[in-house]
Parts: sequence; C-alpha cells; structure tokens
Amino acid sequence: MATKIVKRTINNNPLRLLIGLLVGGLAGVVTMLLFAPQSGKQTRDQIEGATIELRDRTTRNVKKAVAQVRSGTDKLTAEVQDKADELKQIGQDKLVEQLDKVSAALDTGKTAVIAA
Repeated sequence: MATKIVKRTINNNPLRLLIGLLVGGLAGVVTMLLFAPQSGKQTRDQIEGATIELRDRTTRNVKKAVAQVRSGTDKLTAEVQDKADELKQIGQDKLVEQLDKVSAALDTGKTAVIAA
C-alpha cells in the first residue's frame, strides 16, 4: 500500500502576524493591569502615561511618513516636468524639420513652375 503524503503549506501573512502580536500584547497588558499590586490611581496614571507616549510616537511616525511622501512627490513632479520639457523640445524640433521640408518642396515646385 502506498502512503499518502499530505503537504501542508504555512500561510506567511505578515498582517496576521501583526494582528496576533497586537492581540497577544493587549491581552498581556490587560492581565498585568488586573493583577498588578498597585492602586487604581497608579494604574490610571500608568495607562495615561503609556497613552501619551503612544500618541506622541504615532504623531512622529505620521509626520515622518508624510515628509517621505512629500519628498517622493516632489521628486516625481520634477522628473515629470523634465520629461515634459524634453518632449516639448523634441516636438518643436520635429515641427521645424517638417517646415523646412515643406519649404524646400515649395521652392522646388516654384522653380519647376518658373522653368516650365
């Protein structure tokens, strides 16, 4: 009899890992606060301090992310403007080239009519 081997894949989803860590961390914090040998006032002060620290850290991270996005946007805008200027110049050069060809053809036609 042949043995059937079942291959199990592990889903390496970073979002699930992050959610698991967050939920586990919150459960640990709640457990610590419930069983902490300190007064309610101390616990509230501790929670307030941690909340303020988290708010400040989040604010710094958001400001940093906004600055990075602005920097990237400015760089992209400059690159697009450079490319637009380059394409504009190419278009103008092609226009001058075509006008020169038309002018030369017109001169040839005039010469042919005068000679006839």
